Amino acid sequence: MVETHGGGPGDGAAEVLDRPLPDGVRRRVVQIVSDGFGSLTLGELPAQLRQYARFAPNRRAKFAGNAMAAAVETDPLFRQRIGEKFRDAQPELADALDAGAALPAADPLDVAAAAYVLRPLGWVKLVTAAGEEAQRADAERADEENRAELERLHEELARARDHTRTETERLRTELEAAKREAESLHRKLRSALSDVKRGEAALRKVQAELDTVRAEGQTQLSAAESEARRLKGRLGEAEAALEATRKAAREGRSVEDMRVRLLLDTLLDATQGLRRELALPPVSVRPAETVDAVEPGRMTPKDIANRALSEHDPAILDQLLALPQAHLVVDGYNVTKTGYPQMPLEKQRLRLLGQLSQLAAQTGAETTCVFDGAELAAPVLLAPPRGVRVLFSKPGVTADELIRQLVRAEPPGRPVIVVSTDREVADGVARAGARPVASVVLLKRLS
Repeated sequence: MVETHGGGPGDGAAEVLDRPLPDGVRRRVVQIVSDGFGSLTLGELPAQLRQYARFAPNRRAKFAGNAMAAAVETDPLFRQRIGEKFRDAQPELADALDAGAALPAADPLDVAAAAYVLRPLGWVKLVTAAGEEAQRADAERADEENRAELERLHEELARARDHTRTETERLRTELEAAKREAESLHRKLRSALSDVKRGEAALRKVQAELDTVRAEGQTQLSAAESEARRLKGRLGEAEAALEATRKAAREGRSVEDMRVRLLLDTLLDATQGLRRELALPPVSVRPAETVDAVEPGRMTPKDIANRALSEHDPAILDQLLALPQAHLVVDGYNVTKTGYPQMPLEKQRLRLLGQLSQLAAQTGAETTCVFDGAELAAPVLLAPPRGVRVLFSKPGVTADELIRQLVRAEPPGRPVIVVSTDREVADGVARAGARPVASVVLLKRLS
């Protein structure tokens, strides 16, 4: 709808557009304003557009488009200045619009935008027609695009149908092949199941026969093992008896030889000791020398009585250990618990054995130290000192009994000295021919 307001003929300034400016026309109007914007001075520009004066045309159209469209619409002077710049740039289009002539070759959007800026008579019709034409063009373009899209979809649908048909035929063929293969597998499976059942029956039969044979073999094996155990037991008894016989013969011979040899060594050492003690000349004994008499300067029995020592004198232990082939047997815990009972057993043993090692080195006497094994929680890891034999009694055997066994093992005539305060031990070894000495005597000697 076009309205006129007091304008003369040929003047379109009074015409008013009663609908929004079409988008296509608006973009062309902004482009015309942007093109003529740069040739205007800063004073010729509206205040709201002066901030965009230094922008490039593209950036100006992008960032100031709305502001330029609003200025063209509301500022007639600014629109007139833009129109003059447009006339200078495109005089043919401007003259044609002023004359009302048609431009068949011109773009309707360009014509409408130019008419909107120049405002010739009938510019509203041109803008409206351009908008309608643009809408028609857009509709036709949309129709073309829709038709093209529809054709493309039809083609895709046809291809999809062809592909589906082909795929269906292929799947049908594969399904038929799978069915035939499944039927073949079913037949093979039934045949295999029959074979498995026959095999299981045969296996059960063989298993029953195997169980029977295994039971018979187990019975025979048990009988054979029983017989083997019986024979092995008899063989072990025979071997044990033979070994016992051999050991008894060997030990009897070796013990007797040892006892005789030790007694002989004792006699020889005693003889040599007597010879040194009596200062006998290295000549044979004369018959006259066997007569019992007291020679001048020799000791008399009275003098020997005066040399007797107390039972608690440590010197008596030195005299006893000086005897030929003397054997010192020490009741270990009896001595340590008499001398230093407050110390732990391990330190008691180490202290006593260290002192006995020194004593054995000084006297040269055979030394044996006996400890009670009943007080041990575990085997003792002990390196016996040099010159000292260390023995622990076995379970169920006391140290006193082990000492008596040691004394009984010595041959008659060998000097054996037993150190113990235990009265029962002292009396027992005395009856066996050994010389008992109190523990305090050894402690005094060691200290």
